[in-house]
Amino acid sequence: MPGDDIAVRTEDLSKLYGTREAVVGLGLTVPAGRIFGFLGPNGAGKTTTIGMLCTLLRPTLGDAWVAGAHVVREAALVRRRIGVVFQEQTLDQDLTALESMRLQAELYGLSRPAARAAGTALLGLMGLDDRSDGVVRTLSGGTRRRLEIARALVHGPRVLFLDEPTAGLDPQTRAAVWEHLRLLCREHGLTVFLTTHHLEEAEHCDRIAIIDHGELVTEGSPRELKSVIGADLVTLRTDDDERVAETVRRSFGLSTETGPDGVRLRAPDGAALVPRLCAELTVPVRSVTVDSPTLDDVFLHHTGRTIR
Repeated sequence: MPGDDIAVRTEDLSKLYGTREAVVGLGLTVPAGRIFGFLGPNGAGKTTTIGMLCTLLRPTLGDAWVAGAHVVREAALVRRRIGVVFQEQTLDQDLTALESMRLQAELYGLSRPAARAAGTALLGLMGLDDRSDGVVRTLSGGTRRRLEIARALVHGPRVLFLDEPTAGLDPQTRAAVWEHLRLLCREHGLTVFLTTHHLEEAEHCDRIAIIDHGELVTEGSPRELKSVIGADLVTLRTDDDERVAETVRRSFGLSTETGPDGVRLRAPDGAALVPRLCAELTVPVRSVTVDSPTLDDVFLHHTGRTIR
């Protein structure tokens, strides 16, 4: 059994549907008190994994522990120690925000006074003080999402599972949700385990595991994963891309690709290379862009395709 410093651990966790392997031999270790991102394209096995970790699906093979309890042998204990926010909304449209909180609290056995106190405190924490009497159907999508997160925390879970938590939200609302999630981890020691296929969202995580076709591809912090690429992408648009590509290969010893976007090449410090590159070229340069490695580059590096 993992110690208190480990929120989630899996060993050879697998889920098969007949002969189809949805998740294969998954081995994860998620430190407590962190935001952990499970990144992969649609159909990669993210939701199936969360289903097993939340005791909604029984693993075919392997073991998993969440908040110190085994997901099969101690399923009831796991459920008391976790909160879950599904991708699809599950709020009762006819309740107010505070009524939603109180109902959830009472389902977990909290007394009415305790339920009201917890509901009021969490609505405040999520910036919903002024919406406590608002009926769910009248709330915006972002407000409903924050309400769902608050509701999932009402019984004091140790791990919060979020399945595509900001799907369908505008960038401003997505940023607000992330601000509250970081606050929960920092001030309350909560562990957040989220699935996403949004690369920008994964950048907010302390640690990321990339999954593809049900298998773990790689794992690390965003900085660690991008350091594997180790080079910036330099793109030049010129009056003669083929001639420029030849000059870059001959004078700088760098590999190039020529396509509709212009001449593309990788260099450890693209910004420092550009002045020397332009000075060497005899062909007019229309534009130059330098892009640092992205998580999409990481996915491409490990799988041979992009996640977008």
